[in-house]
Amino acid sequence: MLGTCCYCIRERQFLSPNLDPSMRYDMTRLRFHYCLMVAAALALSCADASPTAQAIDVRATKAPDASLQRTLDALSQRARPGTLGIAVLDLHTGAEVAVNAGYAFPMMSVFKAPVAAVILAGVDAGKLSLQQKVTVTHAEVVSGSAVPSIGANFHGERMTFTVARLLQAAVSESDSTAADALLKVAGGPQAVTAFLRTHGFEGMRIDMGEAGVARIFQDLQPGEQLPAHESAQALRERRRRGFSAFLAAPDNRSTPHAAVAFLRQLQSGALLSAESTRYLLDLMAAQTVPNRLRSGVPQDIRVADKTGSSGSLDGWTAAFNDIGILTGADGHTVIVAAFLTDSHASDAEREALFADIGRAAAALIHP
Repeated sequence: MLGTCCYCIRERQFLSPNLDPSMRYDMTRLRFHYCLMVAAALALSCADASPTAQAIDVRATKAPDASLQRTLDALSQRARPGTLGIAVLDLHTGAEVAVNAGYAFPMMSVFKAPVAAVILAGVDAGKLSLQQKVTVTHAEVVSGSAVPSIGANFHGERMTFTVARLLQAAVSESDSTAADALLKVAGGPQAVTAFLRTHGFEGMRIDMGEAGVARIFQDLQPGEQLPAHESAQALRERRRRGFSAFLAAPDNRSTPHAAVAFLRQLQSGALLSAESTRYLLDLMAAQTVPNRLRSGVPQDIRVADKTGSSGSLDGWTAAFNDIGILTGADGHTVIVAAFLTDSHASDAEREALFADIGRAAAALIHP
């Protein structure tokens, strides 16, 4: 209970707008370790506590892995001139290791996981049904998915899908059309952000769907159409303006710490019913393309994750992300959130970077 309370306090501390990001990070780590010391003191003072309870408290006071911290620091340096943020939380020991974890990164498709959580919370409350039908029009189709899915196979002026099919498409297949349809069912971006705030995730915000993000990248205002007969040079300049605008925009962002907090509550059952928790984690586990963190994780460790990518322009990548829950056969669970932004690394370099992040996190389960 104390560990959860301290974690929430830490997340709020990160987002104080009046503090420099590096100062917020340092102050937050101090607050976190203070909470751990308090937990240790309480464990020692409870002489009549059960051996099991005392063991849990002692594990929660374990110091962060210094070797892992050095690894993450080195990976952050390797990502330059891009900015890499990572948070790794070992639920077995309670120790967290992080770098640039208070920085707000663009989420891209990572936002589909919290949107799905809001939908399933509606199912839990009896306000929605997995078999409820949702109509999508051709005008609402948004390009983009990890595999050919709803958007790529859309035909005619309108199609109807169940909420269950949209969830599968949005989370497991990262389909953008499905995500925007679910966002509308959820009540819009404000409803999703309100859900996040209710659960204490101050470092994560949803401001728009995939169509809105695409407009920023295309340097278009709402309702504005693509220029007719645009030259190749004009197109390239417009896209570069869009990339710059996206990197400067505060919309659809998350700190690695907020992403870890979200996954921690999801995994623990604090966000959804047991049935809906399993449902969402299974959808995340079914996402195998791209494999990003997974490529560095041994096959006997279950990975339930959600990736997000922006695409690249002239070797410039705005966002390249993956957040996930790693679970060993013995139940040992490690949560990882990794966000890379403003990167000029090649595709192979980014993939190798995330494989190494996954490998480092998995080593906590298989030393």
